[in-house]
Amino acid sequence: MLKVIQSPAKYIQGPDALYHVGKYIRPLAEKTLVIADKFVHGLVGEIVNESLSEYEVSGVVEIFGGECTHEEIERLTKLAKNHKCQAVLGVGGGKTLDTAKAVAHFAKVPVIIAPTIASTDAPTSALSVIYNELGAFDSYLFYPQNPNVVVMDTNIIARAPARLLVAGMGDALATYFEARACSAAGKMTMAGGGTTLAALALAGLCFDTLLSDGIKAKLAVEAGVSTKAVENIIEANTLLSGLGFESAGLAAAHAIHNGFTALEECHHMYHGEKVAFGTIVQLVLENAPAEELEMVLEFCVQVGLPITLEELGVDCIGPELEEKVMAIAELSCADNETIYNMPFEVDSDQVYAAIMAADRMGRDWLY
Repeated sequence: MLKVIQSPAKYIQGPDALYHVGKYIRPLAEKTLVIADKFVHGLVGEIVNESLSEYEVSGVVEIFGGECTHEEIERLTKLAKNHKCQAVLGVGGGKTLDTAKAVAHFAKVPVIIAPTIASTDAPTSALSVIYNELGAFDSYLFYPQNPNVVVMDTNIIARAPARLLVAGMGDALATYFEARACSAAGKMTMAGGGTTLAALALAGLCFDTLLSDGIKAKLAVEAGVSTKAVENIIEANTLLSGLGFESAGLAAAHAIHNGFTALEECHHMYHGEKVAFGTIVQLVLENAPAEELEMVLEFCVQVGLPITLEELGVDCIGPELEEKVMAIAELSCADNETIYNMPFEVDSDQVYAAIMAADRMGRDWLY
């Protein structure tokens, strides 16, 4: 198998980076579709418009519907084509950005990604996660190339609620462990090849950065400021985790996240919060050393990531709990799920047992 690593063509990160977004769009397009939800447009719309105007880029603004569905993608793609937009600029959170990537793909134009939060590793990747209108996982949509430009304005991201940055740490937490599993199994990554040493190194650096700067970054954002630790965690959540998951591989943690989308009571939890618990479940599946599990549990508690089913919103007991956990386990093991990138055979009974054991372990750690 050939080894493959891929990344966005350009990654820009720093204070007030969004004020320069027009500079990075201008070489690609004179007219762009700007996709943002209502809140984000109110927050940064003026900044974007002024930057586009400064660099003589015409912007067609459209409010994102809130869910990355096939229907929303089709609606916005038609709009981009009708207005003859030469690029798509997505501004906001993960679902907005995934939608922008899909629209650009189907409209056959470049895409510029400008996150206002660092809650997932989606911005740099050549894929979108598609959901149905009820918010349940539908499928992955893969693209032939990564975003043309990613612009991370750390001042804006640092002003977002700390829970969003922490959720990004939860998503990034899985990167090293999934990369390790996928590499050990010799499975193909999202990039379409084997894992490179470079991708594994990025995944390892991602985990090390979380441990060294995670709690410092959380406290700084809670104080409303951006520090070096915040800058480092934004890079870990976005660039290191993004390149790490895509070019080093996904495994059980993200498949278990997808399983949790089957439960309505978990829909209020962020992607990374569910992935963090999925990471603990993956480590239980692997029978990872106690020291490693304890390190992950301690990190999660420190920064505020869930380590029990109750913290995720699953607070029932008895047969009802067993039924819900089995539903998660079965969806985690759906055909073509990334759980089959583990270096051993996995079935829904094993996942069920690992979820129950991880929950018990989390409760024991807390109480």
